[in-house]
Amino acid sequence: MRLPLFLLRRLYPLAAFLGGFAWDALTIGQRVRVVDLWRLGFFLLGAGLLVVALARREALQKVAPAAASGWRGRLTDLRWQAPYLLLQFFYGGIFSALFILYFKSSGHLGTWLTAVLLGALLVHNEVAGKRHGERFTLTWALLALNAILLFNFALPHTVGSLNSAWFYLSTAGGIVLVHALWWFSPGRPGRVLPAWGLAALLLLAWRLDMIAPVPLVEQDIAVGHDFVQAPGRYALRLERAPVWQFWRHQSQTVHVPDGGKLYGVSAVFAPKGVTAALEHRWEVREANGWRLAYRNRFQTTGGRERGFRGYSWVRNPPPGEWRFVVATQDGRTVSILPITVVRGEVPAEQLSLREF
Repeated sequence: MRLPLFLLRRLYPLAAFLGGFAWDALTIGQRVRVVDLWRLGFFLLGAGLLVVALARREALQKVAPAAASGWRGRLTDLRWQAPYLLLQFFYGGIFSALFILYFKSSGHLGTWLTAVLLGALLVHNEVAGKRHGERFTLTWALLALNAILLFNFALPHTVGSLNSAWFYLSTAGGIVLVHALWWFSPGRPGRVLPAWGLAALLLLAWRLDMIAPVPLVEQDIAVGHDFVQAPGRYALRLERAPVWQFWRHQSQTVHVPDGGKLYGVSAVFAPKGVTAALEHRWEVREANGWRLAYRNRFQTTGGRERGFRGYSWVRNPPPGEWRFVVATQDGRTVSILPITVVRGEVPAEQLSLREF
């Protein structure tokens, strides 16, 4: 009987973590409902109140009750541990959702690195447990990160705009909220300066295009030939990738005849009510780096399940390395598709039709 109970205690947190993470992965990012924002806001409020309560416990110099046997002893121990477990639960709920949101919106190496960092913090939270309430400097920093990244997502979603001003305003709101909680906490345990340093690092990461443009999510991106636009229909002929490159939906090498056009099509999801100014950039690699060859700007409207579609083209692109970039007009990268352009015709049997 003891072995099953031991395994249950060990495996239940892992099972709950994996189950909650899988649920967030399936439900968050594609359809972000108002109730999701309220739920995450409740988690953030609960985490803030618990940190203040733990600060009060620290200021009163309360200590853990002595170990006791029987159900009364276990109940006393549970009451003492409850704030730590709840704080871990609230942090985990926010980190899990943020990781899914930022990972789905990541479209290049810099933003993927930021998403991986969030994933690492999610795993750290699962093993931190009681340390959340014992290392207050770390606790304030994690609370600030939760608040800032949640506000970075929720504010543009609420106002229906991805203007850069909302990022700066939401970052300021998150760090000011945490500083105020620290200021009014009994005894002001720990230091809040590292939380400000974290906010500064996030602003730097934003300037370096390392923070994904949430809530935008790339649904599709392709480069090809014979673009067709009809009411409710976008279609493009793509060159098939080699059989061994089973993970690609098109070849990285694209053939363009003399004087021919090369088309690019993207589909970017945004929640209903959110508009964003997007652009397509065609860039060619030269001796001194990437050079902008063509830019096409357009406005998106959120709400379409398969993403808002946009298209552009370049005429007679010279052979060489190219990249087709989908980004916001203020410089946030949504996705990048690298290709190699070569001269020549494409045999019809190597083309496949793709609908967007």
